[in-house]
Amino acid sequence: MKFLSGKRALIVGLASQRSIAAGIGAALHAAGAELALTYQNDKLKSRVEDMGAEWGAKVLMPCDVSQDDQIAGVYETLNEAWGSLDILVHSVAYAPADQLEGDYLTHINREGFRIAHDISAYSLGALAKACYPLMEGRKGSILSLTYLGAERVVTNYNVMGVAKASLEANIRYLASSLGPKGIRVNGISAGPIRTLAASGIKDFRKMLDYNAKVSPLRENITIEQVGNAAAFLASDLSSGITGEILHVDAGYHIVATPDIA
Repeated sequence: MKFLSGKRALIVGLASQRSIAAGIGAALHAAGAELALTYQNDKLKSRVEDMGAEWGAKVLMPCDVSQDDQIAGVYETLNEAWGSLDILVHSVAYAPADQLEGDYLTHINREGFRIAHDISAYSLGALAKACYPLMEGRKGSILSLTYLGAERVVTNYNVMGVAKASLEANIRYLASSLGPKGIRVNGISAGPIRTLAASGIKDFRKMLDYNAKVSPLRENITIEQVGNAAAFLASDLSSGITGEILHVDAGYHIVATPDIA
């Protein structure tokens, strides 16, 4: 029996078949979960429809996480279609391009800071608040995607690193708030992957090369590896885990000084 059989999962943040969210969707589907998917706008709708067809997803809906009415619409659609929810996957992050290069202090501005935190951090709390009534009594699991830039300075990551730190704190506070309702909240800190979102970070290819050179496993990770970790955290196999950040980065985060011999 597939270990997510009978589970219903919502994935927010699908953009392309090379995205981390796509790797998660494929893994949840392979493990037996029934999927509902959102698309940010009409430009991305056909891509999400194609992925939904591949995974047998019958519930597709718009969700721009900067719009409260669209988040409310997600709850209404799921309540009508399913009446319950077991898994919420939040794979959403954005900062204006001018915030993702050069010196942090030089480029930071009020609007860029606001946008990065609104889209990348606040949206997790907003989605959890909207959807948790569907998850009560079902041992639900909420999962978000973060990055090492939340913990350490990463060149060119800048305000997105600060927003990811906010997201990780959000995960811990949500885990505390929702734990008494039987709902777990965790994050995956994925290593760099060549995705559409990552293409906006200056010198990203150099980051990939360096990660593969110095990480203990001497390789970069794949969306499939992140997807498998997400399936575990979404399942009852991880029923005792909440408020955690699981690093899926070939061990890169443990390295302080790479081999300089």
